[in-house]
Amino acid sequence: MITVENVHYSYANNVEALKGISLTINDGDFIAIMGQNGAGKTTFIKHFNGLLKPSSGFVRVNGVETTKTSVATLARNVGFVFQNPDNQLFSESVEDEIAFALKNFGFDKETITKRVTWALEFLSLTQYRKTSPFLLSGGERKRVALASVLAWDPETLVLDEPTIGQDYEQKEKLRHFILQLRTKKKTVVMVTHDVEFVAECNPRVILMCNGQIVADGIAKDILTNSKLLEESSIVLPQIAQIFTKLSILGLPSDIIDIDEAENTILTKAKERRLK
Repeated sequence: MITVENVHYSYANNVEALKGISLTINDGDFIAIMGQNGAGKTTFIKHFNGLLKPSSGFVRVNGVETTKTSVATLARNVGFVFQNPDNQLFSESVEDEIAFALKNFGFDKETITKRVTWALEFLSLTQYRKTSPFLLSGGERKRVALASVLAWDPETLVLDEPTIGQDYEQKEKLRHFILQLRTKKKTVVMVTHDVEFVAECNPRVILMCNGQIVADGIAKDILTNSKLLEESSIVLPQIAQIFTKLSILGLPSDIIDIDEAENTILTKAKERRLK
């Protein structure tokens, strides 16, 4: 789906934000990009739909170099949700905001109505259908921005800090929806500092530092490597912290999510009863 080859990127003030990054994102991948502030995460993902163009190197989406096509063309297949929703909201009502891209992409009126209604219901925004997005809270505006992208069902969904301002219920809805997307072979890439959310989602984790990729692997391997996380100013997930201490009792130390934790403890308890 997305191929990045030796990409460098410098801003106008000559600050080099990306330093020779290479990465392959396959169809159906679920990736969390993590790292400290200033690591280059947002700069990196803005290359996926052509919002930024490499200073050198190549980014290809479905085999097409981003420098040789428009952002509008790329956006049909790569939906991008900004960290700050105010950077992409402009319509007079929530309903119009969600419908805008659908109209631009040429969907028929019936399909637009169905998809807008679905997005409103899924993200608990139905009551705000006729409300201006700018009268909503930060978390609600975040959901409007997400709804406006989900409505057109892109092949790749890029999310910049999607859990900021969301309560536990909304985070769980997002997590389950991402799991649904994976069953449909959709590609999901998110930038996040929410280590607990990543632990529960268990994606492939890309760890960035100073404009470079310093680790790439399954969440369990990355999020239980305390030395690696400390160097990137990331705290171990709470479950991982607990099982690191419980390892002296013979429990594994590489547990990061609640379901696996519960199953591991129950299995260990059953083994002890049988003895």
